[in-house]
Amino acid sequence: MEQTKIQIPAEAVEAYTQYIHGEIDRRSFMSRVNKVAVSTVAAAAIVDQLMPNYAAAQQVSPSDSRLKTEYATVPSPNGNGSIKGYLVRPTSAGANKLPAILVIHENRGLNPHIEDIARRLALENFMTFAPDGLTSVGGYPGDDVKGGELFQKVDRAKMSEDLYAAAMWVKSRPDSTGRLGVTGFCFGGGISNALATRMGSDLAAAVPFYGGAPPLEDVPKIKAAVLVHHGSEDKRLVDAWPAYDAAMKAAGVTHEGYIYPNAVHGFNNDATPQRFNKAASDEAMKRTIAWFNKYVRATT
Repeated sequence: MEQTKIQIPAEAVEAYTQYIHGEIDRRSFMSRVNKVAVSTVAAAAIVDQLMPNYAAAQQVSPSDSRLKTEYATVPSPNGNGSIKGYLVRPTSAGANKLPAILVIHENRGLNPHIEDIARRLALENFMTFAPDGLTSVGGYPGDDVKGGELFQKVDRAKMSEDLYAAAMWVKSRPDSTGRLGVTGFCFGGGISNALATRMGSDLAAAVPFYGGAPPLEDVPKIKAAVLVHHGSEDKRLVDAWPAYDAAMKAAGVTHEGYIYPNAVHGFNNDATPQRFNKAASDEAMKRTIAWFNKYVRATT
């Protein structure tokens, strides 16, 4: 994914992070970029570099012959009625049952980057399912800005039920071993932690990337093995990590946590090159796959 980069001021990266999290609107985002840019042309170039480039970042083609992919609709009677998602299996598995991994998106819906993550993990011989939390408002609209706007309109409680339904559905499929792991990014990282507290022994492993910790009083409910990834520059989440770490230790939860140097929030997202930190991402994904192999992959 070679791409010419310009120097992006840290203030602009932080403004982008706040913008995509809905903490500031587009006008405020643009205003803050303009303040740190040397010219209007430079500001436009900064914004262009901050926006995702899915084509450049794609690692596994949707038509890769090593994979069988399809879109599936999952019933969610306690949520919005149903949730759609992207199901991926390696063709080499044939009729064999596979351990399942739920892949949960950031707060823009099921965009091409998350589908690519699902394909990457499927090539590690897992069955993966990436649900779209925006299903109830029409699904991912093909644009992250619009996706973020739609995200604000979703009933969060019902969406949580939808994502839980998706987890139970992929775990219970006849082509699953019945062992389930979950990983997610930003919003999806927080949901990964929440599912760990909710699902108990129904979840074998959770790997949240820069996700909010669950209420500490719920930590003793966790039976999954938890692997946490944060970027060192992601101050709010890094500051919150020691309390979560201590709570898991006190509860006897199998867990590890890593803080990656010089990495910002979203460091694993190679579709946003100004946040992407290749060294941190490579190490985090290597650890993630090893974690799933150890705790999710069936031993029989």
